[in-house]
Amino acid sequence: MSDYLRPNFSGELRGISVLGLAHVGDAVFELMVRTWLCQQGTSTAKQLHGGTVAYVSAKAQAEAADRVLPKLSEEEMTLFKRGRNAHANTVPRASTYEEYHIATGIEALFGYLYLKGDTDRLSELFDIIIERNKVVT
Repeated sequence: MSDYLRPNFSGELRGISVLGLAHVGDAVFELMVRTWLCQQGTSTAKQLHGGTVAYVSAKAQAEAADRVLPKLSEEEMTLFKRGRNAHANTVPRASTYEEYHIATGIEALFGYLYLKGDTDRLSELFDIIIERNKVVT
């Protein structure tokens, strides 16, 4: 039986397109945001939805990139750049072309790390992204 929640593709990742990595990374990032919001005590559907949208929008992900990029390894930066430079057919109205491409780079990186099975590194990067918004308990 395959374990789709803990994949470990290792060498097989080269066969996945950068937009495929971003597709997975988008879901991984959103799941991490939703989990974090629940851990913070966010409880109403309206608060959960609003909080999720605030973090997963292209604009928010582009802002998060500013905090994450200086912390990336050479390999991670290469993946980010591949995602950022990928050709996308459409750009959402709520974001600029640049924001959308930067967000795609972040999503590609998150998808790559997830499929590689490097959840520790995913958590490190996610902590950097949400650092300013953590509730001290």
